[in-house]
Amino acid sequence: MNDKELRQLVIDELEYEPSIDAANIGVAAEHGVVTLSGHVGDYAQKTAAERAAWRVKGVRGIAQEIEVRLSGDKKRNDDEIAQRALNILAWNTTIPSSGIRVQVSGGWVTLSGSVSWNFQRRAAENEVRKLGGVIGVTNDIRLATEVQVGDLKRRIQDALKRHAEIEAGAVHVDVRPDGMVRIDGHVDNWSEMQAVERAVWSAPGVRIVEDNLVLR
Repeated sequence: MNDKELRQLVIDELEYEPSIDAANIGVAAEHGVVTLSGHVGDYAQKTAAERAAWRVKGVRGIAQEIEVRLSGDKKRNDDEIAQRALNILAWNTTIPSSGIRVQVSGGWVTLSGSVSWNFQRRAAENEVRKLGGVIGVTNDIRLATEVQVGDLKRRIQDALKRHAEIEAGAVHVDVRPDGMVRIDGHVDNWSEMQAVERAVWSAPGVRIVEDNLVLR
């Protein structure tokens, strides 16, 4: 597939995705790397556009340059966004909201604090990015679980072997005492790469994932 064909496939996928107004999104492709530019009306559309591009076969990398431009009726004061973020976190029973702090500057939300599991960290970000007035989210929430290197590596390797989408023999896992996990190797597509990341993040004690997987 050449770059022109890849670009058109990404454009088609963006237009097909009902949650995105793709009229003001530009697409360029070079050697399998897709650049998304232009602007959208909210942060949810920006993340949806990136997910849609990754679904296209042949995409090996993405440069995300889409700007969020809120219309006048969607703009919110930072204190209002912060309060709504705190409320939505408190309503989600899977998130220990007492351990999470929220800072908002110009519509950009920064989450900090600590939780025990990565799914809680991800859930907090996913809840906040839905809010009106948010133009971006930085997730600085830490994971507080203690790490036993040998046990953690075994758990991750076993999880990779159980997963039908993953060719476990092509993935190498290195675990460090600080909870950082480095994954190297080759995968066949973006779905397999995502499956590997999910399997690694699901292990208790993982704090950082350094993903060096390469698409074949």
